[in-house]
Amino acid sequence: MIEDPIFWIAAIFAVLITGVSKGGLGGLGLFAVPIMALTISPVQAAGIMLPILIVMDWVSLWSYRKLWDKLTIIRILPAAILGVALGGVFAGGVNDDIVRILVGVIAVSFPIYAAVKPFLKLTPESAPVVYATSGPWFSPMGIMAGIAAGFTSFIAHAGGPPFQAYVMPKNLEKRVYAATAVMFFTVVNLVKLIPYAALGQFDATNLKTSAMLIPLAPIGVWIGIWAVKRVNQTVFYRIIYALIFITGLKLIFDGLF
Repeated sequence: MIEDPIFWIAAIFAVLITGVSKGGLGGLGLFAVPIMALTISPVQAAGIMLPILIVMDWVSLWSYRKLWDKLTIIRILPAAILGVALGGVFAGGVNDDIVRILVGVIAVSFPIYAAVKPFLKLTPESAPVVYATSGPWFSPMGIMAGIAAGFTSFIAHAGGPPFQAYVMPKNLEKRVYAATAVMFFTVVNLVKLIPYAALGQFDATNLKTSAMLIPLAPIGVWIGIWAVKRVNQTVFYRIIYALIFITGLKLIFDGLF
């Protein structure tokens, strides 16, 4: 087992904030790997989080299993699998400091993306569509977004922004959008099992650590459900985004020096 108490503080917070994200305050799951990477290898941090995310995915998938948009998944998922493979090759071919810098850059970019997203007009003003039922299966934008989502998801479980940038302009009905996101990341996370295993991230230490942290996931989800109704979400997001930004800067500094 990992004995560093600082790691366990960071890991408990990471799992809880991921659960909070699943519980209704979406977009915060990216914080998990950067905060844990302050104390251990970023690849090991991602490896520990992956089984926890898969458990959360399957709980969500049961609720949304019949609603996802098949055409959108066909357009973006194959490229995402390629992105996962590229992430595995990258992580396996460089040292931890390079990965740490990249995780830091992703962490710093996320609050910036959150700040500018309202000005990007990703969601059309027209009435939402239920399913994207027309158009070709092949989409250049889907390929680019898929590769980016798969790569960043492998490195830091941070594939949300590229996925959102591609799917949100389609203006899918909100439950269909949520179901499509759940299906996409459920498959991507399952695919990530292969390269993470190849990188040796499912040894006894990591699996025992994941098993000890998994019971915290539903607690985080409950906190998220509670917080949606009672916490000032604007203030909450600002605090978390500030922490993500600072964490990212610290990871970049650690990787460089």
